Amino acid sequence: MITFTLPAQMRALAWGQPRLIYDRLFKIRWQVLKSFGLNDKQLKGKLGATGVLHTHSRKLSFHPHVHMIVPAGALDTKQRLWRKKKGKYLFKQNNLATVYRAKWLQALKDHDLKVIATLPKDWVVDCQHVGTGNQALVYLGKYLYRGVLSEHNILSKQNGQVTFRYTENTGAVKTRSLPGADFLWLLLQHVLPRGFRRALDYGFLHANSKALIQLVQLLFQVTIQTIKQTLRAPIICQHCGAAMVIVATRIRTRQAALASP
Repeated sequence: MITFTLPAQMRALAWGQPRLIYDRLFKIRWQVLKSFGLNDKQLKGKLGATGVLHTHSRKLSFHPHVHMIVPAGALDTKQRLWRKKKGKYLFKQNNLATVYRAKWLQALKDHDLKVIATLPKDWVVDCQHVGTGNQALVYLGKYLYRGVLSEHNILSKQNGQVTFRYTENTGAVKTRSLPGADFLWLLLQHVLPRGFRRALDYGFLHANSKALIQLVQLLFQVTIQTIKQTLRAPIICQHCGAAMVIVATRIRTRQAALASP
């Protein structure tokens, strides 16, 4: 799992132009990983990745960063080979951070964006070995469906103060109390721009890369069984008990709908 973080000096810019900055955050980190996969001496191929955008820290402060789940291997489409990276690290963190910073500086110049504060020389990119990745996928999946704060973590609402709990990276459970208005503002900071997707797939994991996915399945000798799912429960006839088939549907006109009480 590789985590790309924006420095604190760029958070004001991200808050002011979230659609542009979040979009660049996704695209730049994939450009970095894609180039590293092609240039790596062991891999020399195309990577696959799933990225999830987080806009908050453990205590819900504004802190944009992207987590990337990357298989430790690359696909060589010309020779139809799968190359696996040896060892427990994919790429060196410092090298990733150096290229990541350089691409961001170029992006700021291309879009004529200015950061008031002085940007640091050392940026943060964290690259960790997570085994099969199952736990990492479960961890990221929770943030996609439960929101930034689940209701059971809200402990009290008394005297205009809201108290909630959070878990630090060390595993310690702590609480934070805020006035009601500040608590609502804290949550609203993490609402994404309309239509913006929090999770994106890249490389051979992209939905449009069906040919590459089939090649990976062929190389690993994996057969995916399709599961037929019924979209809706069948309509049962009240007289004979057999399933009914819809052959025609009557749709009311707009004028008739407006005329009805």
